[in-house]
Amino acid sequence: VDSQVVANAPARLLVSGMGDALATYFEAKACQDSNATSCAGGTITTAAITLARACYDTLIEEGLKAKLAVENNAVTDAVEKIIEANTLLSGMGFESGGLAGAHAIHNGLTAIKECHHLYHGEKVAFGTLTQLVLENADEDLLDEVLGFCNDVGLPTTFAELGIEKVDKAALMEAATLAAAPTDTCGNEPVEITPQKVYDAMIAADAIGRYYK
Repeated sequence: VDSQVVANAPARLLVSGMGDALATYFEAKACQDSNATSCAGGTITTAAITLARACYDTLIEEGLKAKLAVENNAVTDAVEKIIEANTLLSGMGFESGGLAGAHAIHNGLTAIKECHHLYHGEKVAFGTLTQLVLENADEDLLDEVLGFCNDVGLPTTFAELGIEKVDKAALMEAATLAAAPTDTCGNEPVEITPQKVYDAMIAADAIGRYYK
């Protein structure tokens, strides 16, 4: 990767990459907990979950610094580390770890026209928050994830996704797509139904608004 090309590009692109990478550890952990098959077709190894965790830790430690640097077209150590997290650690982490709720919810959100302007990683970030609600993650973890998203500018509410007025039917359609047996929400270690995904999205939005 040419780091200067990344630094010269709009910062939103790097941040979107961080949104995609944010899901890596949580999805790999969900697959590990449910004994799901990895994207590579095997069981999840210690190496895979370790790389996925390193991806998450790097985002938390370096993400804001990297965003501020690329907003000024600067290449710093933080930028280099985020490029590695977004590209290598996330890539290997998801391939050898697996996908779960976050990416399935992203796929569901593609059915909502108000979300069509968003980048992949921006929708995945909200999917990650929704996945954590599905798993009833503890408050300290939610605090850390929401703090990160708010710091770098990733969406955590319906309004930030472009959904100004919630259409229950449209949101239920998205939840139904996310919960489809052909998608990856079934890799979650909790029961998944369209209603549970819908409720988790509603709750994720409420939590996101609370943290604002």
